Amino acid sequence: MSKYVKDLVTRDIKRRLEGVEDAVLVSCVGMDANTTNELRGELDKRDIHLLVVKNSLARRATEGTQLAAAFEGATGQIGVCWGASDFVSLVKEVVELDKDSEKYKSFVADGGVMDGERLDADGLKAVSKWPSRQEQISMLVGQILGPGAQLSAAMLGPGKMLNSQIKQVGEGED
Repeated sequence: MSKYVKDLVTRDIKRRLEGVEDAVLVSCVGMDANTTNELRGELDKRDIHLLVVKNSLARRATEGTQLAAAFEGATGQIGVCWGASDFVSLVKEVVELDKDSEKYKSFVADGGVMDGERLDADGLKAVSKWPSRQEQISMLVGQILGPGAQLSAAMLGPGKMLNSQIKQVGEGED
């Protein structure tokens, strides 16, 4: 590949990955065209983008960015996945597809980068067990509403009891 073509491809990769801070690297070497197309369709349904690139070109394109750490030690062709609502959701989806060994035998989650730090395959599996952004928000809302509900019950309990006693006394005088 000539230097001019490498520069064009590098610029295209840089443009596509512009604004991407967290990504997962996958290996999909050995997949046939039909399986790859089906995989891309499933990823698209989940709002995940997949870009298969030569690692040396990706390394050049991400130089000086947070994604640069992901390509350290990478060899051969590599797929870069990004998107989803948050990084944990992205990792959960990719690890789930990696586990589906019957359908996508050659699809393997190799690593990634989160907040500029490189993650290996074991790190990805650990992150996939974290609660997603939506789960964290629901836990936070529950923690915020919990004390209010307890306070409301504590305030309403004696009032209801007093009301029922007054009602009983009022009914007894008839």
